[in-house]
Amino acid sequence: MKRIALFIMTNLAVMLVLSIAASLLGVNRYLTANGLNLGSLLGFAAVFGFGGAIISLLMSKPMAKWTTRAQVVNDSNDPTHRWLVGTVSAFAQKAGLQMPEVAVYEGAPNAFATGAFKNSALVAVSTGLLQSMTKEEVEAVLGHEMAHVANGDMVTMTLIQGVMNTFVVFLSRVIGYFVDRVILRNDRGGVGIGYMITTVVLDLVLGLLAAVIVAWFSRQREFRADAGSAALLGRKQPMINALARLGGLDPGALPQAVQTMGISARPGGLMALMSTHPPMEDRIRALQQAQMP
Repeated sequence: MKRIALFIMTNLAVMLVLSIAASLLGVNRYLTANGLNLGSLLGFAAVFGFGGAIISLLMSKPMAKWTTRAQVVNDSNDPTHRWLVGTVSAFAQKAGLQMPEVAVYEGAPNAFATGAFKNSALVAVSTGLLQSMTKEEVEAVLGHEMAHVANGDMVTMTLIQGVMNTFVVFLSRVIGYFVDRVILRNDRGGVGIGYMITTVVLDLVLGLLAAVIVAWFSRQREFRADAGSAALLGRKQPMINALARLGGLDPGALPQAVQTMGISARPGGLMALMSTHPPMEDRIRALQQAQMP
């Protein structure tokens, strides 16, 4: 269940690289050389915003394998691996999806699904999860991840992140131009230090606000995936049991790149706004109250 944080962090890294490249190539100066061209700026913002999101989406599966050192087990003869693959295969058939890659990685109790396309996804579980849960609970977690794949959550989050990125790039440069020309009264050709400083600061501040909005959407997707698992299994109790079990487990240390997506993480206060998952008790309550189809 680490796919969204991995996607967001990869996307931010790509955005940073693209922003540095634009500055080195003088694109920002071109957009403001003879006054701010809002049409060109919006096009520039959209290319950067959606470009970063799409690149991170395409990189999501290899990045997930690399950061967790997950080993694909589709062709393994190990009985546990065969059971995992068979369970995922049954869910894929029920959801009308092609068989995804199934992987296992060393680590604390956790699981995730990722991939740019529904029919070329990766579903991975940790050794800690396999050791800590019953088979029925593991099946519920796998159903949750397959529901994410079936719902196309990665593509949806890409579109949301792309829109947020576009507005961050656009607004930071419009406000930076205003500060430079109106407040600091820079009347020279091109932009001054006020524009550059304001743009950098607002890229960070607005980027954090965008991350809060993306995290909120991610939390709504978790409720939907919990219900999707119940639908695939035909009953709610296994997923309720899995959530209750996970809520009492220590997630332990995770790779830095996916640390914020630990399924058992319980941030409080302001950090809750950045959480990509709702509290376990809220998820259990929502699933208990959900109507089965």
